[in-house]
This record gives sequence, structure tokens and C-alpha cells, in this order.
Amino acid sequence: MNNLPERALSIRQPWAWAILNAGKRVENRPRRFNYRGPICLHASLFNDDGEHTIARHSIWRAAQMDIPQRSDLERGGIIGTAEIVDCIEQSDDPWFFGPFGLVLKDVQPVPFIPVKGALGLFRWRGRL
Repeated sequence: MNNLPERALSIRQPWAWAILNAGKRVENRPRRFNYRGPICLHASLFNDDGEHTIARHSIWRAAQMDIPQRSDLERGGIIGTAEIVDCIEQSDDPWFFGPFGLVLKDVQPVPFIPVKGALGLFRWRGRL
């Protein structure tokens, strides 16, 4: 746990799952991010059936993969790491729908660590 990045970004499921399992390398955001560097991927507690249905169709279009049932997705904790390398406003990537997209690389899963999330980038160790 000590070798994990200090900052985390909370992402709703099943989008967090898609980053780790379906090759999603653009995380859409409503505003520009200036931060570049390593982060922990935090799976939000947010759980909405309508959003899950929309995401299921989007993930199928982008990766031709079925996603787990809502109840099978980890929520409320750190599930992986990645590096933010850019923030884009346009892309032909099937995962991008904007208005801004964080470009991720070096995505790795980690064993689940329960952590309370927050909006934006947050220092997760103080929230254990």
C-alpha cells in the first residue's frame, strides 16, 4: 500500500471497471485537469441503474464486452492505478465523449482498499 500513488480519482462504476478490464484509456470529465502523473483509481459508491444501462451499451460499442452486474462491481475503494498523461478536448477514441478527457496509461489493478471517495483528485490515505 505504501508504494501506491498519493492521489486518487473517483470514477463511477462500471466506467472504473472498463478502465481496468476493457481498455478504456480516456476518462471523461466536465472540466479541464492540469494534473499529470500517477493516480489511484477509486471506484465510487454511486450506484444508478439508469447509468449502468447506458454504460453497458457504451462499453459494448467501444470494446464488444459485457460488463458485470451492478451488484458484482466493487465500490467505495481503490481498485487500481494509472498515470494521467494528457487532458484532451477532441478525440476519435470510442471512449471519448467529452467535453474533456483524461488520457490514461500504465493501468494496473490492485487489491481492493476500502476508502471514502471525494470529488476531483484527493489524498486517499487520510480517508481510510
